[in-house]
Amino acid sequence: MLKTAFALLIFMSLNVGVYAQTKIEYPQTRKVEQSDDYHGTKISDPYRWLEDDNSAETKAWVEAQNKVTFAYLNAIPERAKIKARLTELWNYEKYSAPSEKGGKYFYSKNDGLQNQFVLYVADSVKDAGRVLLDPNKLSSDGTIALSGLSISDDGKMIAYGLAVAGSDWQEWRFREVETGKDLTDVLKDIKFSGASWSKDGKGVFYSRFPATDEKAKLTSLNYNQKIYYHKIGTPQSEDVLVYERPDDKEMSVGGGVSEDGKYLIIYVSKGTSPKNMIYYKDLSKSDSKVLPLVDKLESSYSFIGNDGTTFYFETDKEASRGRVVAVDVSKETKEWKEIVPEGKETLGSISFINNQFVANYLKDAYTQIRIYDTNGKFVRNVDLPGIGTAGGFSGERNDTETFYTFSSYATPPTIYRYDMKTGKSEVFRTAAVKFSPKDYEVKQVKYKSKDGTEVPMFIVHKKGLKMDGTNPTLLYGYGGFNSSLTPAFSVSRVAWMEMGGVYAVANLRGGGEYGKEWHEAAIKLNRQKAFDDFIAAAEYLISAKYTSPKKLAIQGGSNGGLLVGAVLNQRPELFGAALPAVGVMDMLRFHKFTAGRYWTSDYGSPDNAEEFAAIYKYSPLHNLKKGAKYPAVLVTTADHDDRVVPAHSFKYAATLQESQGGDAPVLIRIETKAGHGAGKPTAKVIEEQADLYGFLIKNLGM
Repeated sequence: MLKTAFALLIFMSLNVGVYAQTKIEYPQTRKVEQSDDYHGTKISDPYRWLEDDNSAETKAWVEAQNKVTFAYLNAIPERAKIKARLTELWNYEKYSAPSEKGGKYFYSKNDGLQNQFVLYVADSVKDAGRVLLDPNKLSSDGTIALSGLSISDDGKMIAYGLAVAGSDWQEWRFREVETGKDLTDVLKDIKFSGASWSKDGKGVFYSRFPATDEKAKLTSLNYNQKIYYHKIGTPQSEDVLVYERPDDKEMSVGGGVSEDGKYLIIYVSKGTSPKNMIYYKDLSKSDSKVLPLVDKLESSYSFIGNDGTTFYFETDKEASRGRVVAVDVSKETKEWKEIVPEGKETLGSISFINNQFVANYLKDAYTQIRIYDTNGKFVRNVDLPGIGTAGGFSGERNDTETFYTFSSYATPPTIYRYDMKTGKSEVFRTAAVKFSPKDYEVKQVKYKSKDGTEVPMFIVHKKGLKMDGTNPTLLYGYGGFNSSLTPAFSVSRVAWMEMGGVYAVANLRGGGEYGKEWHEAAIKLNRQKAFDDFIAAAEYLISAKYTSPKKLAIQGGSNGGLLVGAVLNQRPELFGAALPAVGVMDMLRFHKFTAGRYWTSDYGSPDNAEEFAAIYKYSPLHNLKKGAKYPAVLVTTADHDDRVVPAHSFKYAATLQESQGGDAPVLIRIETKAGHGAGKPTAKVIEEQADLYGFLIKNLGM
């Protein structure tokens, strides 16, 4: 039986064909008298109470919003078919590339529709192995995920992190590989940290925060991260403090042990900026001190490996797109020597295998792999199947084989085994996805942004597409935090293209596609450039007759949710629908919750008068105009998101519902027992994706 007046309206309108004109009755959101003074500018915040996610009133608001949203989504007749096709596409075996430790091979596998990947261990590369850890058995609904893994050098022990309901908080445990039994050791209060084994396998180095009150754990700020050493078989209370920064509580600290086991390499950073400092400790001496190597936050440094006291790093110091350098730490005067100079492409990760550097470059946002010796002499390229993304290449410096995975928008993941001696790749595993790659076309174009800057964009669709401006198109973007969007396979995007949709990904400034300069071109006072790039991408798709405004949807998550919100405010007439996910929508209070304080390196701070003025101009929450005609919007967030707290989306959705002057729906979908996205169970992912595409089908007139 239909239980609500709203559901009855939906049912009736579906049957008489006037569904699009049905007026949605949104839940009433209470307003409060709340005003704040920002450098002489008074700004009201009437929905401040929604920041308290533990209050009964907020929980009732969430329930009321979800009731309206799911009544709308469930009434879309195509949704069931979309979910069925997504389920069919998702149901294929998925593997990670294997890693070898102590003569054993470790890899992850998902049989198809399992909520979480399962960790396997095998005695040889040809052996299917056995289950070592199955997170699916840790909860009834698949909301406990394996969030971190570290294998001891001898392959006899694993340290593993677990995250519950998508939270960034992790609990680390230890398991014997041979028996599959857990030790009694448990490490808590861990966030944004891995675990690095000592060479003798007797303990791990890790980072943790001071204990946090459970009630405030999903919203409170985190300060004073410290590095500890945990000895196996002892309680966490006895862990040894290795490094801290009492001079600055906002510093992030993390450490990793060099392959030879002699050194602990310590990274110190502030915010999400790639710039970091480097310290090190000689672990062969019990009384050694932590010594500085790079003690200024000016450039990024990533440790590659070492030959005794000679340390190799990848850095963007004096090289916007990255280079490889070396330094002898035993010498009093630290002289840095260039090994691999900066190239035309952007240098990303580097592995140290077969006594060679395996360098992963980005050329116009797609992967190129080059191999160099330790003197910087070019050895060879790794020939890849095409334009796409290659990742993996893990291993130790004396290994002669490694594995990598290659995929692209229309190419399912294929794992290759690579012989470092001969340079030959052979297929190790392929993904049997139920679709035909040859039916799709992938191209890369370059378009000009507002200031004339050329920006690359990938466009994917079925072959034979007619350029008549009628194609439903989904434009995706991120543009921040030095993150690069590279060609990657997604079954959900296949489903979209099967429905006749075009999928486009714009590589906006603020990302890392072209190195340090590309990233810093759209941070702080220049943040608007990322938005200009996204708007120009939409205009290109329209002018090239891929689509038209009524058929164009935009999507982004986290920083990409901010992108969608800002662009939606600035050019609402340019889009037919918008899907902002877990977005940073309140740019005046983002730094007051959980990880928000880290983001001032990209956004600037509202506490700074000049930066406030720039932020206030684009803040999605504060630039909604009452009575403006906005396109259809489906906001998505989750109740356990402690990266971008759900209050951002709550306040934004309430304000947008109040502001909407048009007939298009403004809805918010709030996932329960889920977080920022990582570790989300497969079942929840499919449900959400079916809702998103159902919403687009309805509102783009597909």
